[in-house]
Amino acid sequence: QVQLVESGGGLVQAGGSLRLSCVASGSISSINAMGWYRQAPGKQRELVAAISSGGSTKYADSVKGRFTISRDNAKNTVYLQMNRLKPEDTAVYYCNAIIRLATVGGYVGDYWGQGTQVTVSS
Repeated sequence: QVQLVESGGGLVQAGGSLRLSCVASGSISSINAMGWYRQAPGKQRELVAAISSGGSTKYADSVKGRFTISRDNAKNTVYLQMNRLKPEDTAVYYCNAIIRLATVGGYVGDYWGQGTQVTVSS
């Protein structure tokens, strides 16, 4: 009933920039927190950045000052602007959202996108 679709990943040289987007669609009543996670080969998935419905943000220490998360509530979209990228930022990036469905009872669920690959070459 709900889909999260990421875009914007790719290959970039160290020091470069990328902008990830994630659009939520389906039977959505409201979206609470939205965030970006990443998982590098052989490592656990980790939180990169999150943003509340009111716009409060938090970041992993490793990306503070380089990445910026934002959202457009009218478009059900969250963005991740990634600047001064480093090879250690290489990972699959996943979008996450806490969504209340527009159904009887208003089920609240935790939804994930399919992931987008970000590769930073040295």
